[in-house]
Amino acid sequence: MTATQTVVVRISGRVSRDDVPRLCEELGAELLRAGATEAICEVGGLAPADLTAVDALARMRLTARRLGCGIRLRDASPELLALLDLIGLTGLADPG
Repeated sequence: MTATQTVVVRISGRVSRDDVPRLCEELGAELLRAGATEAICEVGGLAPADLTAVDALARMRLTARRLGCGIRLRDASPELLALLDLIGLTGLADPG
C-alpha cells in the first residue's frame, strides 16, 4: 500500500469568474510540486456560496482529475452543500 500525499488549499471570500483559471492553475502547480495524489480545499471562508464558487470547485475538480488526483472539500457551509447536491457534486464534501 502506498501513502497518499495531500495538499491543502484555502479558498475564501468571493470567487469571481476571473478567479477560476488562476485557482485551477495554482491547484495544478501545487499538486505537481508536492507530488500529491489528493487535494483538500478548505472552503469555510468562502462567501457567498454561489454558482460561481461551485463552477470554480467543479473546474478545480477537473484539474485534479486530469493530474490523476482526487479532491475533497473541508468546512463547506450548508448553502454550498445544497448547491453541490443540486448539481450532483456532493462527493466533493469531506465526510470527516
